[in-house]
Amino acid sequence: MKVIVDEARCCGAGQCVLLAPEVFDQREDDGIVLLLEAEPAEHLHATVREAAAVCPASAIELSDAG
Repeated sequence: MKVIVDEARCCGAGQCVLLAPEVFDQREDDGIVLLLEAEPAEHLHATVREAAAVCPASAIELSDAG
């Protein structure tokens, strides 16, 4: 799985950080998502999918290719 974040769409709600802190963080200056792991380990896939589903800005895209 590959994670892609559209920073321009991110609203800084932090839902992804709460669900998957191993994969996402927030920039201190504006709260926009900071991607820590673009290709997370398989045991994190379900959590990352949930984070993408609850993102209020739909700023997280997932690709199963690669």
